Amino acid sequence: MLEQILADMCIEPELLAELNEEQKQILFFKMREEQVRRWKEKEALLEKEQSLEKKSKKANEKSVKWLLGSDSDVWVWVMGEHLQDKTYDQICDDIMAERARQQAQREAEEIRKRNEEELVKRFSNALSLEPQIDSSLDSWKKAAIEEEQARLTEAAEQKRTELELKMKEEEERRRHEEELKRLEEERTQQIYMDLKEVQQTVQKREDKEWQESLRKSKAADVRRRSIAKQARDDHKRHSLKAVEHGRVAAMSKAFGGGKPLPPKPKPRNNIQRGHVTGSKSGLQRTLSTSTREVIIRWFKEEQIPLRAGYEKHTERLAPWFHGIISREEAEDLLSSKGQGSFLIRVSEKIMGYVLSYRCQDSFKHFLIDASEDSYCFLGVEQLVHSTLSDLVEYHKVEPITMMGREQLLEPCGQKGNCLDYSDLFQ
Repeated sequence: MLEQILADMCIEPELLAELNEEQKQILFFKMREEQVRRWKEKEALLEKEQSLEKKSKKANEKSVKWLLGSDSDVWVWVMGEHLQDKTYDQICDDIMAERARQQAQREAEEIRKRNEEELVKRFSNALSLEPQIDSSLDSWKKAAIEEEQARLTEAAEQKRTELELKMKEEEERRRHEEELKRLEEERTQQIYMDLKEVQQTVQKREDKEWQESLRKSKAADVRRRSIAKQARDDHKRHSLKAVEHGRVAAMSKAFGGGKPLPPKPKPRNNIQRGHVTGSKSGLQRTLSTSTREVIIRWFKEEQIPLRAGYEKHTERLAPWFHGIISREEAEDLLSSKGQGSFLIRVSEKIMGYVLSYRCQDSFKHFLIDASEDSYCFLGVEQLVHSTLSDLVEYHKVEPITMMGREQLLEPCGQKGNCLDYSDLFQ
């Protein structure tokens, strides 16, 4: 089942609903690993094709070469990681200071244009009035001074007046420019402080939500890493236990003691995309179905020959075995039991089983993959058992997960005289 999910990179909603939170996390990591593997294969194939294309290119043809780092890989500069990179606050301050400076410059330029127009208008009027004054003086002096001397005096006086006006104009311009610079600096600082105040107000309003979101994100990341590490530890522990169990059983058999080992389950074949799994030619298996009749037919044709639900070495059905019941019905049966109680039910949505477990104050449901005439929990390299009884016996000693420490202590039987698996054996 897991192989087909990874081949299709898709899981149907009915199957996803049967997984508990830990199995969902494990499936997420496995699908992510498969994505990375496919990406690496595609990259390797692309590099091979590109190397063949490079050989066929002409020597004078243009090409692009990536700058390589000390590790011979493409050199990448992640902003913020270099010692000379500015922090986010510094970048925001620089942006606000630049905006304030530009706005103050625009305002100062408008004031400068208005002052320039006033200066030009005022001094041009002053120059236009001087000849009239001088002409009246000239007419007054004509009686005493010769006409030539009057013209020279008039020219000298006019030059002196123009020089004085020019000096006054330059002084006025300089004073106005200094005033504009002072106003521009004050306006720049004022605009910057206004922008800073707006930013701080927005940050105070959003900081609480942001911090809460960041805390939840970090907690979820830590939890995902913990689950992944726990899955690896479980796989390692289960592998060592399986090897140890096999060695002890082999030694017991060699010395004539102990019960014979169950038949070794068939190895799981890799499923190619577009194929369906199935062990019977008359029943085509898919990952999920909502038809009760199809599940009953699957159980009768494939699971009864494997003695699914029977006690080991007997012809009696195990007390923990239940028929096609829902998650709510399973929790209702377990609600009156103590911690460690469990039952195995035929899933109402897929061709498989679900182990429902009673925790101290909640319930857990583990999907059991039965797609290859063997039984194991859906997850990362789980141990494969030949029968459901073997799976139950194993986890009476070994917990299902190291984090939850779920050990199967007490089977939960039928409620009253109504048997919920009767339709499976009719």
